[in-house]
Amino acid sequence: MVANPYRRAQLSDAALLLLARSGLRGVTHRAVDTEAGVPAGTTSNYFADRAALLSALAERVYERLQPDPDVLHRLESLPRNRDTFADYMRDIVRRATDEPTLILALWELRIESTRNAEVAELVTATVQRAFQFDVDYHRASGLPGGEVEVSLLHWAIDGLLMDLLGPPMGSSMTPDRAVELLVDRLVPDDSARVAP
Repeated sequence: MVANPYRRAQLSDAALLLLARSGLRGVTHRAVDTEAGVPAGTTSNYFADRAALLSALAERVYERLQPDPDVLHRLESLPRNRDTFADYMRDIVRRATDEPTLILALWELRIESTRNAEVAELVTATVQRAFQFDVDYHRASGLPGGEVEVSLLHWAIDGLLMDLLGPPMGSSMTPDRAVELLVDRLVPDDSARVAP
């Protein structure tokens, strides 16, 4: 394997664009070379087979969706209450809608996982690791609620993102207001943790 992190990221990003635009069938080593504008065979030098490429894509999505350190520092300085929890959720929605290609590519991988056991094995580990990171960060941060609330908000925010990035259902509610209400309804006021 060739060890140039910049080129590896460039190829992964090109593959994510293809995945979001054309679905999994559009992601081939040759198509990634073309999308990235690199010589034929470059992608194969970095990702020996399709499994290695797809596994890298799931990792790259989460890598690129990481919060801005300045935003994170500001959020970490706020009181540990539901309002701050809502601010964290708003930041997630903002990052996802600022980079719709990443969310669309991740959805493509997750949908393909329902049909393809190899893709499921590659993607499931990354998705579960990312979720566990969110739960651990939430616990360590002292925000109200626990794993149950993080789970419920993940599911709810995924639905909100689907509406924002796909054909909308037509609600007049703003995403910020939706996030505020979701946190208000799903996170206990007394910060009690509900057992899973």
